[in-house]
Amino acid sequence: MHYLYLALAIAAEVTATTVLKSTEGFTRLLPSVVVVLGYCAAFYFLALCLERIAVGIAYAIWAGVGIVLIALLGLVVHGQRLDLPAVVGMGLIVAGVTGISLWSGSQLQ
Repeated sequence: MHYLYLALAIAAEVTATTVLKSTEGFTRLLPSVVVVLGYCAAFYFLALCLERIAVGIAYAIWAGVGIVLIALLGLVVHGQRLDLPAVVGMGLIVAGVTGISLWSGSQLQ
């Protein structure tokens, strides 16, 4: 269940961050509401997952997955392109998150 909470936290944070550009400096109401609610939900679910997952591990997974998803959504939603070093770097992030998720013995508290 704790990994479901982490997935929900990541999804909420990625949604909020993707919509953040559309707030135009928090001058547009609907996107601004989505951003605030998304970040609130993200931290709520992160707090729930931290009852069982070590904070460093949870944050590493949150950050790594979030970076890659935000980059992909930036491409799809906002047309932002990635160069080769960015793609390679994100591949290394995915490898690191995968290693932590599969082999780290310090995941659970």
